Amino acid sequence: MRNLKLLKSLCSSELQGPGSPQCFSVRSDTGSLLIASQFSVTEYDPHTGKVVRETSLTADGYLPEDGSGVVVGLQDLAELQSACLATAGGDVVLFNLNTSQLECVGSVDSGLTSMSWSPDEELVILTTGQETIIMMTKDFEPVTEVGIHQDDFGEGKFITVGWGKKETQFHGSEGKQAAQKKIQDVQPAVAWDDRRPRVTWRGDGQLFAVSAICPQTGARKVRVWNREGVLQATSEPINGLEQALCWKPSGSLIASSQRHPNKHSVVFMEKNGLLHGDFTLPFSKDQAKVKELVWNSDSTVLAVWLEDFTAGEDGKVKSYIQLWTVGNYHWYLKQSLDFDGDPQKAPVCFCWDPERPLRLHVVTHSWTSVAYDWGWTTERSRGLDVTDDASVAVIDGEKVLVTTFRQSVVPPPMCSFELQLKSPVNQVTFLCQTERTNQIAVFTSNGQISVFGKDLDKTADGFSILSRPLVLQKSFRLTAPQDNPLALRQLLWLQEEMFFVVTSGVVPNTSTLLMLRPAQDASDTLAVRSQVEVEGVVISTVHCSQSGTVALQLEDGQIWKLLWDSLKHMSVEEWRDSSGCSINFPIFCIQTALCCISGTEYLLGLTDRSHLYAGDTELASNVSSFAVCDDFLLITTHSHTCRCLQLSTLTLKGLQVALSSDGGQNDETHRRVERGSRIVTVVPQDTRVILQMPRGNLETIHHRALVLAQLRKWLDGFRFREAFECMRKLRINLNLIYDHNPKVFLENVETFITQLNSINHINLFLTELKEEDTTCTMYPSPESSPLQSQVVSGQKKVDVVCDALRKAMEAMDANKFCLSILTSHVKKTVPELEIALQKVHELREKPPEAPGAVSAEEALKYLLFLVNVNDLYEHSLGTYDFDLVLMVAEKSQKDPKEYIPFLNMLKSLEPNYQRYTIDKHLKRYRKALVHLSKSGKEHFIEVLQLVKEQKLYSEALRLYTADSPQYKLVSSAYAEHLVEQQQAEQAGLLLWRCGEPARALQAFTSCSSWRNAICVAQQIPLPPDQLALLARDLAEKLTEQRRCSEAALLLDQYAKDCEEAILALITGAVWEEALRLIYVHNRQDITETNLKPALLEVGENVLFLFSTAQVVTFTRHRSRLAVVREQKEKARLDMLDEEGPDCPDAELYSEASSVLTASKYSQSNSRISSRSSKNRRKAERKKLSLKEGSPMEDRALMHALSEIITTVDKMREEIHSLLKALVLFQFDKQAGKLQLAYEEALQTMERAVPEVWPEGLLSSNVTGPNSTANSIMASFQQQQQQKPAASQLGRYSLWC
Repeated sequence: MRNLKLLKSLCSSELQGPGSPQCFSVRSDTGSLLIASQFSVTEYDPHTGKVVRETSLTADGYLPEDGSGVVVGLQDLAELQSACLATAGGDVVLFNLNTSQLECVGSVDSGLTSMSWSPDEELVILTTGQETIIMMTKDFEPVTEVGIHQDDFGEGKFITVGWGKKETQFHGSEGKQAAQKKIQDVQPAVAWDDRRPRVTWRGDGQLFAVSAICPQTGARKVRVWNREGVLQATSEPINGLEQALCWKPSGSLIASSQRHPNKHSVVFMEKNGLLHGDFTLPFSKDQAKVKELVWNSDSTVLAVWLEDFTAGEDGKVKSYIQLWTVGNYHWYLKQSLDFDGDPQKAPVCFCWDPERPLRLHVVTHSWTSVAYDWGWTTERSRGLDVTDDASVAVIDGEKVLVTTFRQSVVPPPMCSFELQLKSPVNQVTFLCQTERTNQIAVFTSNGQISVFGKDLDKTADGFSILSRPLVLQKSFRLTAPQDNPLALRQLLWLQEEMFFVVTSGVVPNTSTLLMLRPAQDASDTLAVRSQVEVEGVVISTVHCSQSGTVALQLEDGQIWKLLWDSLKHMSVEEWRDSSGCSINFPIFCIQTALCCISGTEYLLGLTDRSHLYAGDTELASNVSSFAVCDDFLLITTHSHTCRCLQLSTLTLKGLQVALSSDGGQNDETHRRVERGSRIVTVVPQDTRVILQMPRGNLETIHHRALVLAQLRKWLDGFRFREAFECMRKLRINLNLIYDHNPKVFLENVETFITQLNSINHINLFLTELKEEDTTCTMYPSPESSPLQSQVVSGQKKVDVVCDALRKAMEAMDANKFCLSILTSHVKKTVPELEIALQKVHELREKPPEAPGAVSAEEALKYLLFLVNVNDLYEHSLGTYDFDLVLMVAEKSQKDPKEYIPFLNMLKSLEPNYQRYTIDKHLKRYRKALVHLSKSGKEHFIEVLQLVKEQKLYSEALRLYTADSPQYKLVSSAYAEHLVEQQQAEQAGLLLWRCGEPARALQAFTSCSSWRNAICVAQQIPLPPDQLALLARDLAEKLTEQRRCSEAALLLDQYAKDCEEAILALITGAVWEEALRLIYVHNRQDITETNLKPALLEVGENVLFLFSTAQVVTFTRHRSRLAVVREQKEKARLDMLDEEGPDCPDAELYSEASSVLTASKYSQSNSRISSRSSKNRRKAERKKLSLKEGSPMEDRALMHALSEIITTVDKMREEIHSLLKALVLFQFDKQAGKLQLAYEEALQTMERAVPEVWPEGLLSSNVTGPNSTANSIMASFQQQQQQKPAASQLGRYSLWC
């Protein structure tokens, strides 16, 4: 649905050569024109208006001096820096573009009728006066020469299998009469045919076609040849086939023209010579003749050059160049260049630019050259509110096809309605005024502007009219100069009767801006009221509906702002940013649009190379189309995505970053689309985006960003129904209605219910409720949007919404919203099925009298839809209401033989025991225990059994008084359970409180709870000898547990054995307490016999531990660690040397690790991540092996050093006590050695700390290219455990 819009036209009339131009060619490297006449060949640069070089063709005799010579072909040869031309006299001449010298490279005596070079400029085809084809190389070496007219069809001749005859074939709509129809003879070519052969090449240069007059029939016939000069196919006999011939560069079709008895068409042939499609020219049968057909280089536009047969009313013969495009198998006439009858202004030849596909060059008889630059554009209405119909206008000859996408999506070539004009349409524009953006102004080739608007006077005859077609309201004639076709371009309709256009300036490379208003003396004539000359060529104009700004873009990328007022004053100024600096595009853009980004207005531009700019800042480099709608920028990319970004929430830098990112999983701005999709339009204040596919069909998408933005607007405006319908249709999670603003929703629950006014819709909303906050997960809000207030409460979201809706519905109409109320009970996090069933039961007992109220059967049927029938049956049984149970069971698929006997059995039981049986059946054991305890003492054995089976001891104890026998029995059973669970102390306390001290004493003794055991023993009371025996047993257990002080207390106070108590203290190295008891009991003999020898022995052991074991081991590990680190550093450097000095990963590796180590560690962590904690610890220990050469040896050594430091640290208090005892008994020598050894050990370890744990080890040793989250966390925790122990060494102080 795109139109061709004229960007600029360059008219050069300074050239005045001898004679009249006959043919021309465009130089691909310089853009200059090579024009040949009957006297000379001239190179002319239209940009400078100067003749580059000119050489006479008559001086050397290539053409006669009387002007009767004809140049039949001219071709620029870029590789040879020359131009090749052929004359009708038979000469092939090379024109050297460096020296301006002419060289005849060949001559044909019979003369030449045409010359055509292959697209790769490797071969040239010459047709001679003897009706032959000469094929030559670029060096003019002959390849072959064959006759044009061949009797053979060619190598592609069709094979006939001989099935049936013409009389028996199916003839379609022609009917059976076609079988008797005689084959008509082919009519000769028309009289105006120049009878010259036409040659055209396929785009790849593998085939060429020749159209020539057949000697036998006098009609034109097309033959296809390959590049070896072998005939491939011959066209079928075609009546009325004309001279024009051009092969589509893409290679699919050959275009020509055909005159039918009732119409004039452009027809297409395949390479096998068969017809394949056509379109009708907008002329009557004998009105015009087709002189030439030319495809542009990318095969998108077909140019048709026509000329009237007869002169018009003014006595002049008109010429036309029409531009046709195809879409969805329909041919559109997009532009028509109408040349008036002046013979000097009529075109003599034209061609497309070889480098710029949409640049058309035209040369007239008066040597005037005009270059037209076109661009693709989509003419859409620019409204911002719901009054805009999102109209798109498509030019098709004398019609404008208008589609209003707000009402319907009509695929082209169909449309909502057509606007019929009297002349071909060249430009279409929509009114730029707010609320009137649906009006259209059409500029036709006859120089008139027709205005179309809606006719509001017609009645609808009782029907609702969604879309009214536009009707012609007024036509204006223009007084502005229009010397050449399409002299006026870039039409803008700014106000009701004010138009803005651009035309070429008087001086080359300038433009004139014209403001057109109705003339004072003629309201149907537009006169120039204001004009401004601009240095440069204006190639685009754009208007912003929001700000009213009009921006101009020049050919060199400059951006200007148009200033105008109601007093007919108009001026321009440079586009500047907030700092006053001028802003320009780096390169000219073919599509522009104004938008506001973070409060600053920018001009967006899209180049033909898919680069999107905002001023001089490049935003993206793979954009295929874009559109600005309200506050959103939508783009499609060549990676087949559609991005939608809210401009008010982004800065220019943020927009650049957003367009360069790929988007996350829940990125609402990102959407995949079909390959080659382009944006046609965006419906304002809606969620629809219209895309057109490459083949021409349309697709409507609802972009998630537009949808969510519109939903947020509706929810903020309490328009819940519109939001709900949109979310339901587009499958948006309904939780967003609450999550968008929970506080506002809860305050407007009644409004929500009233607007929905549908039980089904409310139920749908309730059933979709989840605890997930969709504004944080599925639909995150834009970063700059204000945070919505959240409801802070201990309840869960689903429960809050269900309760709020239920209260509102019960207050409004409980009968009407009965089903929704049931849904609110069922959908809570803990379903309230019993309450729901009770409500159903109430409906059955007391049916509502209100009309339309829900019956109990309907409510139960609905509940069965929401809940599994078996679950509902179980919950109904849990209500102990057998009527309700029967009602549910009847609606289920259960067999009455199963549930009726069971229910009858339950009815026969005592009420409490009945409920116990039901609860036990439903596995509600706590309730069952309560009901069973109320059933009487005769069921206590079952109570005890249930308590033991389900371990309900605490619940059972709360059901009986502390002095009851049941309480004691439950306590006894509970104590047995606790003993089995290795909780003997708790069991002893329970037995003690329920009056069983003997069993309590046994429990306390087993767990070494000696204080509780002594208390119970004295409460019993035990005899002194048994108490002493108990104390000795407890002391023995405590000694085994290294609780020597407590064992000594028992032996001294309860066993009355002071010697054993003192020996226990000496065994536990409690020197001061042992000395105290020695003097308390006057047993100084033990000092000599036991205490002093024990002191010396312990001192020697500790001294050996420091001097030999710990220090030596520490030193060995420390030395080995230094060696390991040195080896790994060397390996790392060797690896970097192999990869090169500029290895980008060199800084990622630590000083103490290698790639191998990090990789192995990472893989090991990944493998064991799912194991149990016990296996993980085992794997960690196995991984930290001290074996030399192991991958993690350095870490294992560091771990071992840390453990040695921790062990030495824990011995500080023990050594302090030992030193005091040694000094007391005058063992100064031993004490000094011990203190010195310990101090040396401390100093050795303190000095080693910076070496073992250097600064920065954590950060450099943890991260790396092969590290994982597990490995980093493990290393961090390991070093956190190691470093503090080492750092405390400096705070230790010794006694002495």
